[in-house]
Amino acid sequence: MSEGSNRIRVLALGAHPDDIEAGCGGALIEYAKAGHQVFLMVLTEGEAGGQSHVRRQEQEAAAKLIGVEKVYWGGLHDTEISVDRAVIKQIEEVVREVDPQVIFVHYPDDTHQDHRNLATCAVTAARYTRNVLFYEGPTTQNFAPTTFVNIDRALEGKIAALCAHRSQIEKTNIEKLTIVDIIRASSHFRGIQGRVTNAEAFVPLRMFLTVAP
Repeated sequence: MSEGSNRIRVLALGAHPDDIEAGCGGALIEYAKAGHQVFLMVLTEGEAGGQSHVRRQEQEAAAKLIGVEKVYWGGLHDTEISVDRAVIKQIEEVVREVDPQVIFVHYPDDTHQDHRNLATCAVTAARYTRNVLFYEGPTTQNFAPTTFVNIDRALEGKIAALCAHRSQIEKTNIEKLTIVDIIRASSHFRGIQGRVTNAEAFVPLRMFLTVAP
């Protein structure tokens, strides 16, 4: 897509490195390949799950594979994201700078408190953004998607971005299953629901449809 007003700015929010890749990495790759601008905001460096400098490097490497223009770091402590004015304001500042037409963020019903709390803060911080969609992750609960993105062409790129997080691949707490196994299975399952081979699924907070003239 050519430069200009047709370019869409997309912002994906994640509590930890690799959350975004798992939840909406395929959609982000499709946006980037189409010439749109993709930005990430990662609230923590994931130090509860590994060395912070390693996880930060892994996230930056994954972002390059996706085609991300900039990664914003929140500098918060892993497992300690709270629902408060300071966090909302921090997200608002990034939303104001990026001015996205689309925001992706964790689904609010999640067994990880960082995911839940980030989702709650993002609902307020993104209150003026037209399109806000919740993505799922391995700890999401009660997810009933109504919106799908065909990621058949982007699946291997999504897997490559996940594999950039080398320190996390085996950390699933499920015997004999890596995060790659889980994401492939999820992509097929959501694809079946969406009537394609591989898909990512979303629950929209708000979504505007564009009617072409």
